[in-house]
Amino acid sequence: MSIKDKVAIIGMGCTKFGENWDKSADDMIIDAAYEAFEDAGITPDAIDAAWVGTTTSGVAGSSLANPLKLKDIPITRVENFCATGLDALRNAVYGVACGEFDIALALGFEKLKDYGGRGLPLARLHPTITFGRTAPGMFSLPCARYFERYGASKETLAKIAVKNHKNGALNPKAHFQREITIEQVMKAPIIAWPLGLFDCCPTTDGAAAAIITRKELASKFNQDYALIKAITLAVDSMYPALRPEHDFLHWPATQAACRKAYEQVGITNPKKQLSLAEVHDCFTITELLIYEDMGLCEKGQAKEMVDAGVFEINGEIPVNPDGGLKSFGHPVGASGLRMVYEIYKQLQGKAGKRQLKNVELGLAHNLGGPPQVCGVAIIGR
Repeated sequence: MSIKDKVAIIGMGCTKFGENWDKSADDMIIDAAYEAFEDAGITPDAIDAAWVGTTTSGVAGSSLANPLKLKDIPITRVENFCATGLDALRNAVYGVACGEFDIALALGFEKLKDYGGRGLPLARLHPTITFGRTAPGMFSLPCARYFERYGASKETLAKIAVKNHKNGALNPKAHFQREITIEQVMKAPIIAWPLGLFDCCPTTDGAAAAIITRKELASKFNQDYALIKAITLAVDSMYPALRPEHDFLHWPATQAACRKAYEQVGITNPKKQLSLAEVHDCFTITELLIYEDMGLCEKGQAKEMVDAGVFEINGEIPVNPDGGLKSFGHPVGASGLRMVYEIYKQLQGKAGKRQLKNVELGLAHNLGGPPQVCGVAIIGR
């Protein structure tokens, strides 16, 4: 069974991401939701069910019901590491596709700047191995291995950071809206060797929302809707690094989620068939490995592709044209829906200065955990 073309996105909203000191979590939920309501041409009382994604900033469905004054409808909180945003949308999609609900809301949010930590609170996934770990430290391991195996360097990663900041500078909703240089990246303080300051995504506040309905109802609300072509979730059975055979050069969950999504759509050559990809660049090395796990290039070839500008906004397959986590920011529960928001706007031709040509299919990739969880959505006309 395939979800292809059964569910339509009829409205989306996204706050500005950043250090939103003047906004509460409720404020951001309202801003994202009401942009989506206006886009879909509906009022909140049209919503039959809702799913809310957050990892640290809310509890239960009341996190959404209270600020939006939603009453007596099913609202479910979703949490699945950094893949929370796409998983909230996935649950909403299947709730609509099965015929139980006509209109559903998926909303993700996070208020991380008020948390006070220097990053995300990390779960203890193993009694000894994961004790004291940090996200930069964890992602530095595949970085060092990739350098040794395939000859990439910090300059390779710097080009990814420069690309995403250049794209983010074109985006008025991005956390960071300024370009950076290779030299700045290379000279930045080291966080966890070889990852430096500009290799790491920021701690960010933000919210994003999607309103969905069945395809046959979509034109009643919005003539400029987009269709869900595939939406998948893969959860690996264990912390990948605990497997003796794990090479630190791939993410099994990404490979599995992409494979299932491609099968639903009939994609055999993602580099040729996708118009753009929004991927989970929590660190520059993560984006590089995702290129290969998604099938945009063969294993070990990402360095050459980066050098050739394949993934630039005007390249053969643009990746993260909105700036990605690196420049747009990463309020965990919102990130997956923010990726879909960018694809939705690109399909509509409403992406402003970063608008791509001839957009037909876009892929959103949301990775979480050790990384152990991956959500993938493919959105099209």
